[in-house]
Amino acid sequence: MDVLQQLWTYYAQNGGYVLQEFFRHFLMSAYGVLFAAIAGVPAGILIARYRKISGWVFSVTNVIQTIPALAMLAVLMLVMGLGANTVILSLFLYSLLPIIRNTYTGIVSIEQAYLESGKAMGMTKLQVLRMVELPLALSVIMAGLRTALVIAIGITAIGTFVGAGGLGDIIVRGSNATNGTAIILAGAIPTALMAVIADLLMGWLERVLSPVKNSKGRTPDANAV
Repeated sequence: MDVLQQLWTYYAQNGGYVLQEFFRHFLMSAYGVLFAAIAGVPAGILIARYRKISGWVFSVTNVIQTIPALAMLAVLMLVMGLGANTVILSLFLYSLLPIIRNTYTGIVSIEQAYLESGKAMGMTKLQVLRMVELPLALSVIMAGLRTALVIAIGITAIGTFVGAGGLGDIIVRGSNATNGTAIILAGAIPTALMAVIADLLMGWLERVLSPVKNSKGRTPDANAV
């Protein structure tokens, strides 16, 4: 109960600061995933067209994914210096794998009959992509974006070590303070809530945007891919 009282007191005294870092944390995560989507979705479409290069692309993105986040930040910091841009670039690199993989999976999983129907109607390749392939693959692509955003929110917390701010600042401050459990929770709880809310919102957006419904009117579970 004592920790809860300290937590409540911290929020009462520093609510504005926590809210500011909350939005800073979210924006860094969102920008990293947005830039990864701009690059990753076209890359996924490209390797779905030229599948011989897919192995190389996945090998590179898998290697990036295995690099510890702190090591990635340290290397990028040497090039870009301190600040939010270093974190955003790191999130961009980490978000590429789920976005590219899901885009690729969504495109190659489309039944050939749908593509042939589009061609039979006189559609160009670009029209088939825009009007057939992307709508049918949308739920899988959205699942990749959803995964990337949740991962990015967690990684952004360590951006404090390169001077980027965010809720990680509060967590680190608590870890360095005497009896800082309440301060750690003051940063950790909003971070967890952000990840849960982002996941729910992206799941809702996935269902709303997907034109593919099953017999009960629900979108198939793209997370199973």
